[in-house]
Amino acid sequence: PTGDSWGIFTFLCAALCNLPALPALNCSEELGTSQSIQKTYDLTRYLEHQLRTLAGTYLNYLGPPFNEPDFTPPRLARAERVPSATVDLDLWRGLTDNARLAANYRAYSRLLCYLRALDGQAGTAELRHRLGHFCSSLQGLVLSIAGVMSSLGYPLPAGPLGPPAPPGTPVAPNDFLKKMDDFWLLKELQTWLWRSAKDFNRLKKKVPPAVVTLRLEARGF
Repeated sequence: PTGDSWGIFTFLCAALCNLPALPALNCSEELGTSQSIQKTYDLTRYLEHQLRTLAGTYLNYLGPPFNEPDFTPPRLARAERVPSATVDLDLWRGLTDNARLAANYRAYSRLLCYLRALDGQAGTAELRHRLGHFCSSLQGLVLSIAGVMSSLGYPLPAGPLGPPAPPGTPVAPNDFLKKMDDFWLLKELQTWLWRSAKDFNRLKKKVPPAVVTLRLEARGF
């Protein structure tokens, strides 16, 4: 009888020790997704703030009329190579989370290539330093979006993410058109970051913190 009691006691202890194993694993996974989304949202807001200073500095480097507040040039056919964020908001919101994340991932991957080209062409050491720092932050955003997609079970978009033009290809036939390309690159990047911040703010509301989820489950909801 003593042996039987000890066996039952050992079995109960083992069962109690193993009970929290599955909820803990689920909590870790949910917390990882929630934290990944929050981190990506924070990074988009940081890049928005960083770009405001960088854009002002770079437009001053380009000179007039690009640094004038009321300068609103028409979008030339050359600028269509830059991923456009000028999509109807209702149409954009109607996309699935997977589609929006994939579009963000593709766009920032291409925008990063263009920005790295600017980094190599900037005429001052300070501007090159700022561009290099911004490129590093934008690379972090690309990786962060990839992390969010992975945590949600979405595959990364297929296809090459390299520069849209082969190395050595002339960027523009003259200096003014080159400056116009740079102007539209910064303008589109500002719009992408503004919209991405809204995307990730909505997405994080869909994935509640794991602590709240577990408390509701514990109460039987």
